[in-house]
Amino acid sequence: MLNKSIFIIGSGFSSLSASCYLAKEGYKVTVIEKNTTLGGRARQLKKDGFTFDIGPSWYWMPDVFENFFKDFNKERSDYYSLTKLDPAYKVFFGKNDSISIEDSLEKIKKVFEKEEKGSSIHLDKFINEAKANYDIAVKEMIYKMPGISPLELITKKTLLKVKSFFSNIRREVRKGFKSHRLRTILEFPVLFLGAEASKTPAFYSFMNYADFGLGTWQPDNGFYDVVKAMVHLAESMGVKILTNSNVESIELDKNKVKGLMINKKFHSCNIIISGADYAHTETLLNYKFRQYSKKYWAKKIWAPSALLFYVGFSKKIPKVCHHNLFFDSDYDKHAKDIYQNPKWPIEPLFYASFTSLTHKSTAPKGYENGVFLIPIATDLIDSENLREKYFNIIISRLENLIEEKLKDNILFKESFCVKDFIEDYNSYGGNAYGLANTLLQTAFLRPNIRSSKVKNLYFSGQLTVPGPGVPPAIVSGKLVSDLIIKDEKII
Repeated sequence: MLNKSIFIIGSGFSSLSASCYLAKEGYKVTVIEKNTTLGGRARQLKKDGFTFDIGPSWYWMPDVFENFFKDFNKERSDYYSLTKLDPAYKVFFGKNDSISIEDSLEKIKKVFEKEEKGSSIHLDKFINEAKANYDIAVKEMIYKMPGISPLELITKKTLLKVKSFFSNIRREVRKGFKSHRLRTILEFPVLFLGAEASKTPAFYSFMNYADFGLGTWQPDNGFYDVVKAMVHLAESMGVKILTNSNVESIELDKNKVKGLMINKKFHSCNIIISGADYAHTETLLNYKFRQYSKKYWAKKIWAPSALLFYVGFSKKIPKVCHHNLFFDSDYDKHAKDIYQNPKWPIEPLFYASFTSLTHKSTAPKGYENGVFLIPIATDLIDSENLREKYFNIIISRLENLIEEKLKDNILFKESFCVKDFIEDYNSYGGNAYGLANTLLQTAFLRPNIRSSKVKNLYFSGQLTVPGPGVPPAIVSGKLVSDLIIKDEKII
């Protein structure tokens, strides 16, 4: 085993996770990254004294992060500090009309009760059910489900939850809550993570427990603290990490992995894991060794892409908090523009974060950094004119909602959209979040973690199991590593 060489394509969370687990087992591991910086979609942008998370910004499910480091006899606190945000986030419905979600369920229940009498009772019941789902999903299922067999889903506890797989989030939310505003708050996590609430199994309410029960956290310098921690851990165990290294093809000996062509040079290895885009990875193979056709990928239901802006402001911004959701337009209409009739939204919802409110080091003194995100459909036409149009839409809405002029205080802005997701990450259709969490795209119904046509080729990340999001990506790295170790023992 000690002389077995594994190459991992990409340096996102699933890749870094897998590299650590396999290095721990004694494998010789090399991580290959095409870009100049590590972290995949969780890269960092630094400019003129401002620091931005390019990708993920919501730190949910802290137990998954803690468990990862404990697997190596480490503590998360050995690498970075966390702040629990209070409020976790603020939801804007109009001018002088907002709801703040605070840092404990008891506080949130009071907010709900103020909005709708009796809703705190329904919230208690809903979150208790969500916690039960969380305990099954996160503590029992995802670490034991490499997606090899349908039988992985069948346990005594999941059988008792079978109804929640065939109901949906919207139906369950609307049973107990009449307020449109409360319904929107409870439904938004699944919109941003992959599907309409009416298409997402009710079992995924565990995300609501992650939200209200476990809370929203922030590493001191943003998500890149997690990247640096995992890189440090990997390198301490002997993992070799190469940047500016573009994989051009996967080389085979008959139907078995032989190595990779990287920057026009051949590198031999015994095993390959791709934490890069699954659809793109298969284009690195001869057609007959690809598991999934263009038609297969085209028929999949995709989670959103995103239009992002990274903005430096020369003043502090009032009335906002660290995380902000702007739902002052039609929630359902925007969802339809993503999933049912894909097009640029007329009145988009959007999200904004200002990490400098929590950690002053992320912006110069007296200034503010802002990250703005509009969820959009995949495969949309992306142009600088469209980016500018939508920036003006959302910045004008923000100015109106907080009653503060901001445009003259913009020092700079950078954008990131469909074309960039494709160019930087080889992302299918420019997707930002992977495959939607629908019933028919869950567990063994997702693309295989192990190639059925190429021996010793494996996959990790958001297009395979368990699914999209940072914690699932970390778990994905463990799942693929466990499977490789198991397969190697059989040989």
